[in-house]
Order: sequence, then structure tokens, then C-alpha cells
Amino acid sequence: MRLIRTMLLAGALAGVATAGAMAAGGGGGGGGAAMPSASGPQYDPAEEFTKAVAAIRAQEYRKAAVSAQRVTEAAPKSVDGWRLLGVAQSGAGNWKAARRAYERAVKLSPDDLASRAGLGTALANLKDAKAQEQLDWLKAKAADCSGACDPATLRALTAEVEKAMAAPTAAAKPPGPSAALEAGSLIFAEAGDSAYVEAVGLINERRYDAALASLDRARAAFGPHPDVLTYQGYAWRKKGEFAKAEAHYRQALAIAPDHRGATEYYGELMVERGDREGARRMLARLDRICAYGCAEAEELRRWIDAGGEPGR
Repeated sequence: MRLIRTMLLAGALAGVATAGAMAAGGGGGGGGAAMPSASGPQYDPAEEFTKAVAAIRAQEYRKAAVSAQRVTEAAPKSVDGWRLLGVAQSGAGNWKAARRAYERAVKLSPDDLASRAGLGTALANLKDAKAQEQLDWLKAKAADCSGACDPATLRALTAEVEKAMAAPTAAAKPPGPSAALEAGSLIFAEAGDSAYVEAVGLINERRYDAALASLDRARAAFGPHPDVLTYQGYAWRKKGEFAKAEAHYRQALAIAPDHRGATEYYGELMVERGDREGARRMLARLDRICAYGCAEAEELRRWIDAGGEPGR
């Protein structure tokens, strides 16, 4: 197997290509047929994720909520985005909005500990008896804690829900999310960079389960970043989980339609599934993106010609 190419994260996402940046054309009448919905700003979810994390660190929760909301609008299937919005809305004291955000996160990822704790805390502050369901779920998880489970994190998150439920009134709870909830929800850029580089090495060693764990940490730091999503797709594909791989490739391309790595790897997946026509469409896209040729296009061309991984 060839070594996969590293798609480097530039600093704290300063160099990330946007999904659309600002839509071309602009309004103002005269000559343009674009509708207002198509000519408004298109936000880069990875960049907005970074802004939201920075605002949370500065305890500017309303500002964080604006950026986090943009993440969920640009990448609606990102559990990290919805969880981040929950943290921001909790910090702003907007418990109804926090509940809605955490509910979406839990729906996308039922086993996400921080989202479960956030939902329980929001429900408790709203004096909703359903908070007990989240507390019971966390306690059951703690009782069966094994493998990758982190007992300390589970204890801290469970304690936060219990604390919120014990408060006599919502006003008795200090404003802002707890340190435990923030710590359980956010991983900052420095750790994300390290996890990303670690994941690339693990993939090259064919240690796909360990790579996916590292990529989860990177995704928690950077949000729906197309590089991270692409490598998650690659690792799932190598494990034979084609549906999960496709979902990640499609998410990456929805955010960054001209992402060369995601386009190539999605094309390779199509070859493996016997969809030569689909793979050729991906190759045509790469030929358009790479006006003067690129390694991704040449590699996918080799896959199509060989009917599978070249050399096998």
C-alpha cells in the first residue's frame, strides 16, 4: 500500500479552503439572476468552529453561539458543531436553545458523552423531568465502563447533571457551562494538530481503529474539517465499512467541493464497488480541478484502468 499523502492543517485552520467563501456576483440589481439565498455569505464551518472555540475560551458565549450556529448551518450532520452550539448557548444562559442543540447532537451520535451530559444539564435547568433519563444513561455507562471509556470524564459529567438537578431554581445555577462540560466538549487546536499527524502515521501502519480514535480527537478540535473527514472515510473504507466511508467523503465534498483527496478516495471507493462510471465522474472532476495534472488524478486513473488497487 502506498503511503497516504498528508493534507496538512495550516496553523489553526488559517489556510483552510472555504466551501464557497462569499458567493460570487453580489446583489444590488442589474444583470444578475442569482436569488438572495444563493448570493448570501457561505461560511467555512471549520473556520467558524475555530472562532466559536476561541470565543468560548474568552467566555464570549453569545459571540460563540453565532459562529457555532454557522457551523451547524454549513455542516448539519456534524455532531461536533451541534455540541459546540450547546456549550455556547448554555454559557449564554439560553437553556431552551442549548437543549435543542444537544438533542440534535445526541440524535447524530447517541453515545456522545458530553452531548448527553449537556442535554441533561439543559433539561435540569429547564426543570424538565427528562433530565433523569440522561443521568440514568450516564450512570449506566459508568457502571459498564471498559475499553476506551474514560471513568474520570464520566464521573465529572455525571456530577454536573446531578448538580444541575439538585439546584432549587434555574437562577441558583451560576451562568455559563461548567468547566467539566467545556472540557468534555472541546479539544483545542494544539491537541488537534497532534492527533491529526498521529492518525496519518497510524493509517500508514494500517492501524485503522487507532487512527479513527485519533481522527475523532482531531475532529473535536477542528470541527467538520474536510481533511479530517477525508481520512476518516479512508480508514472506514480500509476496514470494509463502505457506507460509513461514503458518508464521510460526501460530507467532506459538501464542505469543500474541490477537495482533491476526498475526490480521489471517493473515486477509488466507487471502483471497489464496481461503479466505473461513478469513478470516471470523479476523475473528470479531478481533471477539471487540476488544470495541469495532479497526483490524485493520476492515482485514480490507475485505479480505474486496473479495476481496483493497482499492483494487486
